[in-house]
Amino acid sequence: MNKLTPPKDKQELLDRCHEIAGKTVAELALTYHQKIPRSLNQAKGFVGQFIEYALGANGLNLPEPDFPNLGIELKTLPLNANGQPRESTYICTAPLRSSVKAELWENSRVRKKLAHVLWVPIEADPNIPLPNRRIGTALLWSPSFAIEAILRQDWEELTSMLHLGQVANLSAKIGTYLQIRPKAAHSHILSTTINEEGEVTRVNPKGFYLRTSLTQKILKENYCW
Repeated sequence: MNKLTPPKDKQELLDRCHEIAGKTVAELALTYHQKIPRSLNQAKGFVGQFIEYALGANGLNLPEPDFPNLGIELKTLPLNANGQPRESTYICTAPLRSSVKAELWENSRVRKKLAHVLWVPIEADPNIPLPNRRIGTALLWSPSFAIEAILRQDWEELTSMLHLGQVANLSAKIGTYLQIRPKAAHSHILSTTINEEGEVTRVNPKGFYLRTSLTQKILKENYCW
């Protein structure tokens, strides 16, 4: 597929969202002559990457938002049959001890990614074949003062643990809206870090994720659930 030109402004981006809203994956694939994988087991990121393409995202998986010129991050939101998020939402990698010191909340990658988010809901009920899954109406969202305060508190607690080398103590249960979970294709992928005893150790790469409690809250407040 030839890469689409990034939208020049927010309105053009929203117009592109309006054009794909209500379409099935098959209809969108036909528009762009894209082959649909038989299963997402071996193509887990297909839907998100395809939506990125259709909207002209050009962040290239960098620490910056998916639309750098607009400061907007794109997140697809897979929904179950009841219209609820099926899974937590990946934000970005969680830096291990060696690089944690360089970030404060104000200049953190997490805050940059979440400052302005374009949520694109999409059906993800396993009983619906991938080609028949519909794309929902997009929402341009920014965290309220109260939500950002909670995100900041979560981020500071989690990054403090990383800075102190307490990787072994990290749990997905820590954090109100933000959590750290393993981020790797499989458990055999390991990264080197330093534990709290100052010893070199190998752990699975980590990532920051938003809990479904927050994405469900966003849905309820903006889609008249």
